[in-house]
Amino acid sequence: MPPRHFPVIAFFLAFSLTGATAQQPGASRIERWDRNGDGKLSREESPEPLRKNFDRIDKDGDGFISKEEDAAIAQGPGGGPGPREGVKKLADLDYAGTGNPRQTLDLYLPEKRVGSEPLPLIVFIHGGAWQSGDKNGGGAKVGAYVASGKYAGASIGYRLSGEAQWPSQIHDGKAAIRWLKAHAGEYGLDPNRIAVWGSSAGGHLAAMLGVSDGVEELEGKIGRHLDQNAKVHCVIDFFGPAELLTMGDHDSTIDHNAPDSAESKLIGGPILENTNKAKSASPIERVTADDAPHLIVHGDKDMIVPYPQSVDYKKRIESTGVPAILVTVAGGEHGKDFGPTVEKVVAIYLEKMLLGEEREIADKTIPVGE
Repeated sequence: MPPRHFPVIAFFLAFSLTGATAQQPGASRIERWDRNGDGKLSREESPEPLRKNFDRIDKDGDGFISKEEDAAIAQGPGGGPGPREGVKKLADLDYAGTGNPRQTLDLYLPEKRVGSEPLPLIVFIHGGAWQSGDKNGGGAKVGAYVASGKYAGASIGYRLSGEAQWPSQIHDGKAAIRWLKAHAGEYGLDPNRIAVWGSSAGGHLAAMLGVSDGVEELEGKIGRHLDQNAKVHCVIDFFGPAELLTMGDHDSTIDHNAPDSAESKLIGGPILENTNKAKSASPIERVTADDAPHLIVHGDKDMIVPYPQSVDYKKRIESTGVPAILVTVAGGEHGKDFGPTVEKVVAIYLEKMLLGEEREIADKTIPVGE
């Protein structure tokens, strides 16, 4: 067993022999610790030993451990988030030159490339309400694409809101893109074919990268490659917040307008008292006719990031003439039970946008789990 998986698996095996199991012999781990009954574990609901490995288990980076993620890690190393066969991982590359571990990225390269041309790049950005999560789960998202030999992949870290407030997060994201472009020749990457993909808070940052090219206050001065631009070719936005000031206008399990909400922590104060900064951090406020095309995926029963956020965002993008596609997961919650059809849509979109293949893709509604 590879050493990096042992602490997680050992914890689960040890905990299964404790009194908690004896008290609830028919309950799964998720059911045992899921205090609010939403079918998944937040960091706060998790027992202290699990919190140490939370980000490794949370493979999609949405800030929660789902039943599927729990089952995958319990199966052993095969279900873990590490690099797969045929993929070389270059870990913890410092894109900022600061030595801050949050300002690093992991680069994933195929062992065998298809063709001799520079590879397009898929960059994943983790979620976690801008206050938790890390880049470790990104390999699970881009791994299959990289293993095909047709793409390279990256997973970027960024400073969380407990360390630095907006616009630090987008400054980090742009610095990472500039670093990747500056090193494109070294690693055989195509700097003009970069897709950014994120979920939840990561979807928000991916969207911001797609709509803020050249916006001076969002570019930042981080890193050694300010001669490079941070423009990306396309965006894949999985249920990312688009307009902070309207998050609280819809049904949600979260009071988004509260002074201690994730959105308020992001901008460093209550969003309703800091409207200019909340707008600065809202992708919908940044849309222009020269933005990157978007693929947006959102469940219409999402009670964390309200589904209308993506509906309104798509309309705003399309109003400028920029292509935007919205895939609705009917009955889908916050990243929960997105089935293989969503994965196929993403694959088709990447083939179309990064490989230049003839593919038909349009707005569609997919039943949850399909």
